[in-house]
Amino acid sequence: MKRILSGMQPTNRLHLGNYLGALKNWVTLQDEGQNQCLFCVVDLHAITMGHDPAALAQSTREIAAAYIAAGVDPKKAILFAQSTVPAHTQLCWLLSAVAQMGKLERMTQFKEKSGKNRERASVGLFTYPVLMAADILLYQATHVPVGEDQKQHLELARDIAISFNQHLAKRDFFTVPEPYIMGVATRVMSLRDGTSKMSKSAESDMTRINLTDAADLSSCF
Repeated sequence: MKRILSGMQPTNRLHLGNYLGALKNWVTLQDEGQNQCLFCVVDLHAITMGHDPAALAQSTREIAAAYIAAGVDPKKAILFAQSTVPAHTQLCWLLSAVAQMGKLERMTQFKEKSGKNRERASVGLFTYPVLMAADILLYQATHVPVGEDQKQHLELARDIAISFNQHLAKRDFFTVPEPYIMGVATRVMSLRDGTSKMSKSAESDMTRINLTDAADLSSCF
């Protein structure tokens, strides 16, 4: 049996790229009898760039509702909010003992989000991939659905698992997860910039097709 874990941040509304690249595939995975699926709303990751607590709580509920509306079935898969399980942050601290700063500094997403003010970036943004590794390793996930932009983070999770097993546990304590890349729309591009991926965090709604957009908005694109 494959144990599959995936999640999305509750930042802004989900868009067409989220549906085609993730949610649609999650439904397929949950319907395959041999898979045990865990899908979470990774609200702890969302606080690395600043947030309003009340808005984040509301957005977390809305994203969970969007999962269900897209076809994720709570009777077939486990749905939860990351922050409701304290072990995520506890394990993140333990894994930071084996995570290497050099590898974290090379993370493309950190470079992109920190920009020119890297020295002013939060420690949370820097250690984001370690928390992601904790999300995965905590549940001994065997496979993680990832897009091209997340493959680097999964490679780090694999490195951390191997290092922990070899140097601390002295045995195969953590499962080393494998990437699960599926579907024909693993990278849906921005409507305004064909070189960039469609993103929830982009300032303009005109860069994406939100799943909650009214039908009459299609004439705007």
